[in-house]
Amino acid sequence: MQYANSLGKNTINNFTTRAMKGFTLLELMIVIVVVGILMSIALPSYTEHIRKGRRSDAMSALLDVANRQEQLMFDRNSYTLDMTDLGFAADPMVSKEGFYTIDTVAGSTGSITTSYRLTATPVASEPQSNDTRCALFRLASNGTKTATGTHSTSCWSR
Repeated sequence: MQYANSLGKNTINNFTTRAMKGFTLLELMIVIVVVGILMSIALPSYTEHIRKGRRSDAMSALLDVANRQEQLMFDRNSYTLDMTDLGFAADPMVSKEGFYTIDTVAGSTGSITTSYRLTATPVASEPQSNDTRCALFRLASNGTKTATGTHSTSCWSR
């Protein structure tokens, strides 16, 4: 009986001592593998979500410039190629969040006095320049919205 009691105490002491030592290398490696798998799934999705949010910077800037172009047409009966004529600090204009530059050219009629086409181009030093799904955004004076990239047909939809 005494032998069973001492065996029980030693077993409990060994278990307690083992539990206080920490993680084994195998346990640590399993945790690292699981975290790696989760990151490989979550990171691309997160990156695409961020890019999609930045695309709205281009769309809102294009719509702002288009509104100013229409106001200028109302006031002067002509559109302009110069963004400073529209009240922006520079030509080409830089979007509010700084991910895109917006510039204008004469539209489908070939004359800036009667039509224009705006283009939002990612700034080369910004991470948005790596967006291959929706590379460029365009907005014409007749309301036509287009984009270039691997998913260009869905770029303007949210």
